[in-house]
Amino acid sequence: QVQLVESGGGLVQAGGSLRLSCTASERAFRNHGMGWFRQAPGKEREFVATISWSGAYRYYTDSVKGRFTISRDNSKNTVYLQMNSLKPEDTAVYYCAAAVGSGYYSRPTDYAYWGQGTQVTVSS
Repeated sequence: QVQLVESGGGLVQAGGSLRLSCTASERAFRNHGMGWFRQAPGKEREFVATISWSGAYRYYTDSVKGRFTISRDNSKNTVYLQMNSLKPEDTAVYYCAAAVGSGYYSRPTDYAYWGQGTQVTVSS
């Protein structure tokens, strides 16, 4: 079973940047599509970004396009989320997830493994 551990969250002012990391426990990670989701207080978990197993395909929710970049380093079993120009509405717990398949996916039901989450807080 793949275990995922996120890091890199924190408190940042609006307009600032953070880079989230998610490290998987197994080399099998490199065969999985990966995704980032977030959940704000009182709201449902929402899709943020996804990347295919090779990194060739990426997809973002509209609200983060041009500001966030998802990437992966399969030699390190790690996926990243670079977040620039952060806004207060980006405040949430961010979760990384490993998909059942090797493609890129935006639905939570396409993901079999989830990390514990890391808090991102953007102050105005």
